[in-house]
Formats: sequence, C-alpha cells, structure tokens
Amino acid sequence: MADLVAPVKNGEVEQTKSATTTTKKSNGELGKDQFLQLLVAQMKYQDPLNPASDTEFVSQLAQFSSLEQMQNLNQTTMNTQAFSLVGKEVIMNVKDSNGNQKLIQGSVDYVTVNGSKTFLSIDNNLYSIDDLYTVIDSSYIVSKKLPSVPAASLKYDHQEAEDVLINMSLGEDDYKASMVAVVINGKVIDSKYLSYEKNKDDESGNKIILKIDKKAFSNLEAGNYNIAFVFNDPYQTAIGDKVTISITGNKPEKSEGEDSKQEESGETDKS
Repeated sequence: MADLVAPVKNGEVEQTKSATTTTKKSNGELGKDQFLQLLVAQMKYQDPLNPASDTEFVSQLAQFSSLEQMQNLNQTTMNTQAFSLVGKEVIMNVKDSNGNQKLIQGSVDYVTVNGSKTFLSIDNNLYSIDDLYTVIDSSYIVSKKLPSVPAASLKYDHQEAEDVLINMSLGEDDYKASMVAVVINGKVIDSKYLSYEKNKDDESGNKIILKIDKKAFSNLEAGNYNIAFVFNDPYQTAIGDKVTISITGNKPEKSEGEDSKQEESGETDKS
C-alpha cells in the first residue's frame, strides 16, 4: 500500500514511478486489482473528521464486484471463442520486426492460455487472439480450390465452322482434376474432340484453355445450348450453368461416303 502514498511538494503531488505504474495497467485502463487497491487506500487514508459513509463503501464494493465479473466474463468468452477456432482457417493482423502491419493466414493447430493472455498456434508460431483479423469457413476454402469455369456466351456458325475455346481452371492442390468430360444437348462429347492448352496468362499453371474440335458441333441443329462440364476431382465437380453456345446456320449434310463409313463402323461394333 506504500506505493499508493505519494510525496507532496509545494502543495502538489509528485508522481513517482512506482505510483503511476501501480495504479494503471499497461494499456492505460484501470484493472480490478488497481480498483481494489484504491478502495483500500481510500478507507485507510480517509479524513477522520469527515469519514465516508458505509453506504458509499458498499456501493464501491458493488462496483468492484461488477467490474470483476465483467472481466472474468470477457476472459471466458474470449477463451471459448479461441478454442472454437482450432482447425479453422484464420487471418492474423500482426506487426513485423519493423513495425509494419502484416497479414498471416493459416490453420489454427491449438490454443494456449498464459494468465490473462490467449494465443493461437499457426504453423508452430503463437499469435495473440487480439490480433485475429478474419475467420474463413472451411467450405469456402475448398470451393476456391475446386475446378471452375467462368461464365461465357459462345457462338458457332455451321457455315464458318471453327474450333471452340473455353477458359477453365482444373483446381488446386488436393482438389485438382486431371481431365474433364463435356456434355452438350444431353450427349457426352467424344474425348477425341477435346484438347488442352496452358493459359499463358496464368503463372500457377492451374488455368487451361479447353479446345473443342468443330466436328463435335456438326450434328447440332441451330439453337441455344448449355455446355456442362464434369471434372474428375475428388468431389466430381459438375458445372452446367456457366457456359452457353448459340449455333447458327444449317448443319452440313452427310455425304454418302460418310454414311457408308458410319455403317461399316456400326457393323464392326456389332461384330
């Protein structure tokens, strides 16, 4: 309690190092320990000719009790939140050695509590929960790594037939696909009409350009069609509402030679 007594010089209280550091927390807020010390000091050094009433002390004790309960509740809430983050993907906003803000993303391995401080372990490094910036849902992370196809409206003209090019991503990490099946008008396009090219604008190598040979569209009547894609990733991702193709012109008529080849092919298949 001696730390709460400060010398008086020329009618002014001198602020000593021990007095200022004892009554205030490092963040400038008054904690429950400091509150209790001030209350005891007030009782000890009150004016004997004009003492404080019992009612005032009871009121101050009630305030102290309320403060203690609030701080305990805050600590419990923070710890509960921290333990619920184990296994979750989070982003921490921390300062590096130069004092610059830096975002660190990773999965929370475990939570440890040291006194009133709670820490999250990410890649064997401890970070204060006070630095928590964002919590990311695991399904959101997975969805970002699955194969995807950007929306596109394509055109195909039978009279000026050309191969059709479609941008897509095969996915990332453990969610990456090695091939894709293409379905148009309820029929799967033969894989011999499909080829893949790397997207030169993508450094990761995950994005490709799917080329569909123009012969795959030769039997389709003029009209609008959805193109569906089924990837062979672990989730068997299927996308059928992103790409449409508008086919115009009259489809080419088959020559007798082509018909005979198909018949021979059919006989061969039957045999």
